[in-house]
Amino acid sequence: MLSKEQLESYWRENRNLMLLVLLIWFLVSYGAALISGFLNKIVIFGFPLGYYMGAQGALIVFLLLIVFYAKTMENVDKKYGVEED
Repeated sequence: MLSKEQLESYWRENRNLMLLVLLIWFLVSYGAALISGFLNKIVIFGFPLGYYMGAQGALIVFLLLIVFYAKTMENVDKKYGVEED
């Protein structure tokens, strides 16, 4: 059982991690769309870079965010002794 201070610290770390992941998600989702005019000036294999960022780049970043969050939360859970078996 966690003390009140440990529980608050655990949720603070969890909240900060979620905010970081959401910030990166927001920047990738909307940031790429906002600068797509600039990105589309760069052409790769006949397709504008903005297309690649929307079609593939964002999906790869989102997948990496999921893996990052899962691994980091696993470490935080172990730190506070609340990991699952």
